[in-house]
Amino acid sequence: MQIEKEIQSDKFEDSYHKVVINLSYTYSWMANQLRSQFEKYNLTSQQFNVLRILRGQYPKPATVNLLKERMLDKMSDASRIVDRLVQKELVSRCTNNHDRRAVDIRISEKGLDVLNQMDNSFKTADLLKKNITEQEADQLSNLLDKLRG
Repeated sequence: MQIEKEIQSDKFEDSYHKVVINLSYTYSWMANQLRSQFEKYNLTSQQFNVLRILRGQYPKPATVNLLKERMLDKMSDASRIVDRLVQKELVSRCTNNHDRRAVDIRISEKGLDVLNQMDNSFKTADLLKKNITEQEADQLSNLLDKLRG
């Protein structure tokens, strides 16, 4: 559906203003779609993001700084997110053998299981492929990359 119909307005300063509104609206729409999937597993989008990063690192550990660098939401408090994931037994935290000041964070078997369950129950492509083709998705991704410079 066109953004004008979604927000019931067609008053934009120019096409640049319209695309900013459209991106913002679409981000919220997608976040709401994904939130319902995360809630089934008692996770937030930031917690899911950290688990995915840790799975990519597995079996090597990660540090909080590495998580901060790779997280989608750069404003997230990675330490607090890790604390909550430790409480849920989805990750473990231990002192680094080489540097006692550093803390190693690893995804647990339970964390890997949760991600596998999520992978099997929901595919991100399912959210998009009813409205855009894979070629259009690739084109959109390239345009977003170009937008960020």
